[in-house]
Amino acid sequence: MSDKKKEDLKKEPKSKEPSKAQLKPAKLYSPPDFPYHNRELSWMDFNSRVLEEAFEKENPIMERLNFLAITASNLDEFFMVRVAGVMDRVHSTKSGKPDESGMSPVQQFAKLTDKIHEFAKKQYSCLNRSLIPALKKCKIHFLKISELNKQQKQQVEKYFDKFIFPVLTPLAVDTSRPFPLLANKSLNIAVRLSKDGDDIFAVVQVPSILPRYFEVQTDNGRAFVMLEDIITDKLSELFELYKIKAFCPFRITRDSDLDIDEDADDLLVEIEHSLKKRQRGDPVRLEIISKCDEALKNFLVDMLGVNSKEIYEVSGPLDLTFLSKFCHIDVTDEMHFKPIIPVTPPADFYGYTDMFAAIREKDRMVHHPYESFDAVTKFIDQAAKDPDVLAIKQTLYRVSGHSPIIDALIKAAENGKQVTVLVELKARFDEENNIGWAKKLEKAGCHVIYGLQGLKTHCKIVLVVRREEDGLRRYLHMGTGNYNDSTARFYTDIGMFTCNEEFGEDASSLFNVITGYSTPPVYNKMKVAPTGLRNFFEEMIRHETENAAAGLPSGITAKVNSLVDPEIIRLLYKASQAGVKIVLIVRGICCLVPGIKGISENITVRSIVGQLLEHSRIFIFENGGNRKIYMGSADWMQRNLDKRVELVFPIEDSDLIDRSFGIMETMLKDVLNTRIQNPDTTYELIDRRGKKLHNCQREFSEMAKKSLSVKLIVEKEENRFKPQVPSSEKNNDKK
Repeated sequence: MSDKKKEDLKKEPKSKEPSKAQLKPAKLYSPPDFPYHNRELSWMDFNSRVLEEAFEKENPIMERLNFLAITASNLDEFFMVRVAGVMDRVHSTKSGKPDESGMSPVQQFAKLTDKIHEFAKKQYSCLNRSLIPALKKCKIHFLKISELNKQQKQQVEKYFDKFIFPVLTPLAVDTSRPFPLLANKSLNIAVRLSKDGDDIFAVVQVPSILPRYFEVQTDNGRAFVMLEDIITDKLSELFELYKIKAFCPFRITRDSDLDIDEDADDLLVEIEHSLKKRQRGDPVRLEIISKCDEALKNFLVDMLGVNSKEIYEVSGPLDLTFLSKFCHIDVTDEMHFKPIIPVTPPADFYGYTDMFAAIREKDRMVHHPYESFDAVTKFIDQAAKDPDVLAIKQTLYRVSGHSPIIDALIKAAENGKQVTVLVELKARFDEENNIGWAKKLEKAGCHVIYGLQGLKTHCKIVLVVRREEDGLRRYLHMGTGNYNDSTARFYTDIGMFTCNEEFGEDASSLFNVITGYSTPPVYNKMKVAPTGLRNFFEEMIRHETENAAAGLPSGITAKVNSLVDPEIIRLLYKASQAGVKIVLIVRGICCLVPGIKGISENITVRSIVGQLLEHSRIFIFENGGNRKIYMGSADWMQRNLDKRVELVFPIEDSDLIDRSFGIMETMLKDVLNTRIQNPDTTYELIDRRGKKLHNCQREFSEMAKKSLSVKLIVEKEENRFKPQVPSSEKNNDKK
C-alpha cells in the first residue's frame, strides 16, 4: 500500500449526509445471520444485574432496598411496553415472523415469561431471606397484625378509623354490579364472601393516596405494618352482613403503549385522549399472593381474562416499588451510600459570574452529577435576564416537576426575547407532564413545537443568540442527558458549552429543520439523526476496519445505554474479525455477543451498575492514530438512528479532549461496579483479587472536588502575592 493511501486512511471520513433528503426514517434492516441476543432477554439480564446489587451485602441496607425497588419499577414499565408488544405480536397475523435473534413471537413469549417468573422468585427471595433479616439486625421490623401488642393494635385501629376507613370503597361484583375497571398498577384486595351458603365476590382498592406502611411505637427499634394488612384485618367492618371466607391482595399491569394518530389535527389533544386509554389497556400481568384461595384466583382469571403464564404468585407484599420511599425513612448515615454532592461551581466556571464571558474564552465541560447542574440552569437564566440576548431555542424531552429551566424560559419570553421550545409530547410516561409544560410555555408567549411527525426529538441542545460589539454570537449547550435538574442528581451525564461559530451555524440549521420545512443540511460539526448519524457511525466503524487491515492504529471504545441495532453489530463483528480492538461499556441491553472465536474475540462488553445511573454516551475512534471523540444523546439502536432526531458532537478543545479520554479511562479501570459479558451472554463481576479497587463514580466525585480546590488554591496564591495599593492611589483612581 502506498504512503499516500495510508495517509488517506488516517483522515476522518466525511459523513455522507444527504443534502436534499427529507427528514424521514431510514430503511429497516432484515434479521441478521450472525450472533444476536434477543433484546427482551438482554433487558432481563440488565434488571438481574440491578437485583444483584440488592443482594450485595457490602451495599448499605437502605440502598439494597432501593435497588430492589428499582427492579420492580423497571419490570412494571417493561411489562407495560415490551411484554405487551410481544403479546400483541403473538396474537397478530404475523405471529410466525422471527425477530433479529431468530425467535418467533411465540418462542420469545415462552422464554421471556419463564425468565420473568424465575426473576420474580429471586426478587422475593432477596426480600425475605436477605433484606428483611438484615433490617431486623438494624432493629427495623415489618410486623403482621397478629404480632402486634395491645398498644400497637390500638394505634392501628385509631389510624384505620381516622384515615383509612373514610376513603375505602368496597365494590360488590354481581349481576347488577360488574367487575370494576381497575387502574393500571393499582393495588386491590379480592374478597370472597358468604351469606346463606352462597359465595359472592367483592373488590376493595387499597388507597394509593395513603402511605403503604404505617409506623407503630416499639421499645426495640422501629416497627411498621403494611397498609393492606391493616385493611384485610378490618374487612369485617366493610362487609358487616357477610362472612369473610377468603381474601387475596392482587395487582394488574396493563398494556400502556400509546397508539397515537400523528396525522391528527392537534397532536396535543390526540395524546391527551390516548393517555386516558392507558388506564384501560388490556391486562398483561396479574400479581397475587402465593397460596391464594382457589375460588378467588379463578374469579380474577375470569374477570380479567388472563392465562396461567400471565399470573405471578409472590411470597410477600405486592408492588415492591414502595421500598423506594421506605428506604428514605430517617436512619443512620451508615445505612446509605455516602452521598455524591455536586461541586458548585464546576471548576470550568470557577471565578466567572458571567457565563458568556467564560464560554467566549474557550469551550467548557460539566460532568454531572459530580459537578452541579446549576451551571446549565444558570446559563439559561442569565440568557433570560441579559438585555443583549435576542433569542433562546431549546429542546426538552424530560424535565422535572418544578423545573427552573421552564421558569427561566418563561421569564425570557416575558422579557421580550424570542423563545422557541420543542417539547417532545411523545416522551413515554412523561407525556402528561410535558403537555402541562407545553401549555404553560405557550401561555407565557413562547413558541412551542410539539415534535415532528413520525419522529421523536431526543437531542439535547440549547441555542442562545446574543448581540455583542462585533455582531451576533451564538452560544450553545449540548449534552448527553435531559434538561432535568432532578434526575441530574443521580444520572451521569456530560454537557459542553461552546460559542464556536461552526457549531453555531449547525445549531441554527438544526432548529430550522425542527421548527420549519428546511432541507436537512450538510452540518459542519454535528452528526444528526435520522439523516446522517447512521451513515457517520457506519463509516467510522468501516474506517477502523480498513485501518486495521492496513496495519494502522485502530480501535473503538464506546459507552452507550443500549446496543441493539443489527447493522451496527454486523459492522462491529467485521471490525473485530479484521483485528480491531473494541471495548464497549453498555449499561443495559446488549444484543451483541462478545468473545466468540472467529467473530467477536476482539470485543469486550462491560456493564457499570452502581450508586448512580450511567447515562452518558461517548464514542472514541482511534482513526489511524489521530483519535476522535464524540458525545451525544444517541444509543446504538434502530430508534435512535432512524426514528429520532438525535445529536452527536465532536470534542475539539484540547483540554476537553484530554479530559474526555480521561473519563473513559477511569471508567475502564472500574472494578467495583463493573460486570463483564461472557460469550454465553451471562455477566459476572470482575475478579477483584490483586486489583486496586477502583470505583469510577466515587473517583469522579473526588476529581471534581480536586479540580475546584486547585482553582481555589491558585486564587489564594495569586491574592497572597498581590501588591497592596496605597490608599492615596486608590483615591486617585476613583477620581
